[in-house]
This record gives sequence, structure tokens and C-alpha cells, in this order.
Amino acid sequence: MRIGDKKKLTCRKEIRLSEEELKQLQEKAEKKGMKESQYLRMLITNRPRDYPEIRDEIARLNNEINHIGVNINQIAHRINSGIYLEEDRHRLYVFLGQIKGLIKELLEKI
Repeated sequence: MRIGDKKKLTCRKEIRLSEEELKQLQEKAEKKGMKESQYLRMLITNRPRDYPEIRDEIARLNNEINHIGVNINQIAHRINSGIYLEEDRHRLYVFLGQIKGLIKELLEKI
């Protein structure tokens, strides 16, 4: 099941925790921006759920990659119109490096 897929949660399970364990559960779930039940399901299935901070980071990186894509399209237009400069080739390598850096940054945060 992928992140965002909905499934019916029809089974209930009551558990007993010490006060300290309950406090840890509440703190850890809150830190992840999740409900306690979501946090426990994540631990059981060993799958991360949808985190708001990751969505925000992906949106930011998507915006940056879009701007880089616009620049690459401008270079492609110049190449197709016969106005290719050696500087364009260098700029393409710079843009590719930026994209690789953004992907690396995202992977480090995940």
C-alpha cells in the first residue's frame, strides 16, 4: 500500500502502558506530526507515513527544479535555432549539478 492510499481500519486493540511509556508515545507522535495510532501503525509496519515537513520540502524542491527546467528549455531553444554557445554547455552542467544537489538534499532529510 502506498502513502496516501486509504484503507478501512476496522479492528481495535487496547494496550496498557506505564505513564512514562504513554508520555514517550505522545511526544514521539507529536514530534512526527502524527496521531498516536498513526505513529504506532508506522512502527508496526515499518513504513513512514506522510509527513507535512517532507511534503513542504518536496514542494520547495519541485519549484527549484521547475526554475532550472525553464533555463534548460531556453538553452534548448537557442540550440534548435542555431545560436549555440559553449557557455550554454557549461550552464547545462551547472543546472544538472544543481538538480543532483537538490535530490541529495532531499534524500538526506528523509
